Amino acid sequence: MFLMLNSNNFFFMNMLFFSTLISISSNSWFGCWIGLEINLLSFIPLISLPYNLMSTEASLKYFPTQSIASINFLFSILLKMILMKNFLMNNFLSIMINSSLLMKMGSAPFHFWFPNIIEGLSWLNNFILMTWQKITPMILLSYYFNKNFLIIIIILNALIGAIGGLNQTSLRKLMAFSSINNLSWMLTSILISENLWMFYLIMYSFMISIMCFMFNMLNTFFINQLFINNLNYSIKIFLLINFLSLGGLPPFIGFFPKWIIINFLLMNKSYIITFFLIMTSLIMLFFYIRVIYSSFMFNYMKLKWMKFYIKNNSFHMINFLSFISISGMMLSTFMYF
Repeated sequence: MFLMLNSNNFFFMNMLFFSTLISISSNSWFGCWIGLEINLLSFIPLISLPYNLMSTEASLKYFPTQSIASINFLFSILLKMILMKNFLMNNFLSIMINSSLLMKMGSAPFHFWFPNIIEGLSWLNNFILMTWQKITPMILLSYYFNKNFLIIIIILNALIGAIGGLNQTSLRKLMAFSSINNLSWMLTSILISENLWMFYLIMYSFMISIMCFMFNMLNTFFINQLFINNLNYSIKIFLLINFLSLGGLPPFIGFFPKWIIINFLLMNKSYIITFFLIMTSLIMLFFYIRVIYSSFMFNYMKLKWMKFYIKNNSFHMINFLSFISISGMMLSTFMYF
């Protein structure tokens, strides 16, 4: 099930939404920390489902990692208040604050909890963790960042996201490493401007939402399920379109935000970051194509008892969203010029 719609979940979803607003509208670091804590305490009941042991395990893993990041963040902001006039400590404190926020969002090199937790969650919870849960730490990071430290983190994210996804058979882990790689683009965009970051996040959320919706509809969690399942041909085409869009291939909408970021980087002569981002995008495309290839090309027996049903409404929705993906560059030209 995508999400059990009941009063509890509705309450915690509201809490999740408002905790982000508390953090980003706060005028003190302490207020930001309170928002982060409310966010953590509202997300845990959403992911611990009574009928799924893996999600309960994921929520137990999620709590200590986020708590450590919160404690580190609180310690850093208290130190900053105490050592306000000490300019020598500023560099060290900015790295500490940045590190705790990077751990919150599951960025490399603090990413070890991220794929393990995603493996135990439903597709909707995955979508929330890969998109909404990154908003608060990202905005707090934009207030106070150490540029040199962040450049190293961007390169690390790009490399780990690309290399980590190479040997994955689980679609959820694959999407987790894809998220880590996309985090490098998001961090780059936040160095340029907050508007560009917001645009990238909206585009990324759009692409991830289609993927999560499709995998949830197909009830698919592993690559081999894509060719064991008796898939509809149009569903295969939609998978192809949306995976290539997520990889950032030119005719699709996923290329548009990456193109803008590359333009800005080249204008500012940041050739090393550009090189790493483009090279790792090629590796990402390789393992996206591997998933598509397995669902497209492999021969399999059509078992009589494995029927494949899709609700008409869901099918039309995916059809419409995939059309937006494929006509993305046409739409984007109107925005760009």
